Amino acid sequence: MSAEAHTSTEYIKHHLQNLTYGKLPAGYQRYDGEILQAKTWTLAHSPQEAKDMGFVAFNLDTLGISLVLGALFIFLFGRVAKKASTGVPTGGQNFVEWVIEFIDNSVRGSFTGRNPMVAPLALTIFVWIFMMNFMDLMPIDWIPGVAEGLGLPYLKAVPTTDPNATFGMSISVFLLVLYYSVKMKGVGGFVGELTLQPFGKFGLPFNLFLEGVNLIAKPVSLALRLFGNMYAGEMIFILIALMGAAWTGFSVGSATLFGSQILLSLGWAIFHILIVTLQAFIFMTLTIVYLDMAHQEHH
Repeated sequence: MSAEAHTSTEYIKHHLQNLTYGKLPAGYQRYDGEILQAKTWTLAHSPQEAKDMGFVAFNLDTLGISLVLGALFIFLFGRVAKKASTGVPTGGQNFVEWVIEFIDNSVRGSFTGRNPMVAPLALTIFVWIFMMNFMDLMPIDWIPGVAEGLGLPYLKAVPTTDPNATFGMSISVFLLVLYYSVKMKGVGGFVGELTLQPFGKFGLPFNLFLEGVNLIAKPVSLALRLFGNMYAGEMIFILIALMGAAWTGFSVGSATLFGSQILLSLGWAIFHILIVTLQAFIFMTLTIVYLDMAHQEHH
């Protein structure tokens, strides 16, 4: 592998690696050659260290950025709600009312039951995921640069490029679907739905297999769809940044090539705004549909 390719590979790996905090076993040789004398909770300084920490490890950047964005969402919407008036609305109030009306129309169009929790849940999912996705539009080196200045080995800016975050949200939705399925239909009704459809009591094993796969596919598809789209978008931004770095190394036509790279970045960013919004909308809409299915009783 050439030095340039090696550098590019390391750049990509660095920008896609989470800041992981976990426990390494005694006798483990660290990235700098240090051998641990006891089990130690520490930050991973390489992808291999993050892998060796096992399941009980925390991606601090995903947790921190998502919580900060969630708190920002609550603060901004709560502040507008406190200052809301029946007179001439401010720009902030207009925006919040438009978002709430959009969510309300989406819920009314997809949810046929009665549950006062669904609309607030849909609002939270849409805005929170949109804000996390929107972090993908920040300049690719800003957040890692801040991390480097703070002495941190990694810091990934987009929580939804971490499958732990997307699966966390989708599993939460899945648990709500299970809860309302049992609450609305009863244990017998829920079990009957899994075992008696679509072929009746004589096709019980096939029914259980088909309905079980259909049930499990809901959280998996929710998580992987969001993760896959955002991860691919982040990868393209990184590749565009690498292209710009390579082009500026030419002695002839560097300005033209760099200008082309800026136009390419701008064009992809504008297109990615649609992806950012669409993925938040799809996650929200599927959540509403799944909860609507959980509230419907089949006979």
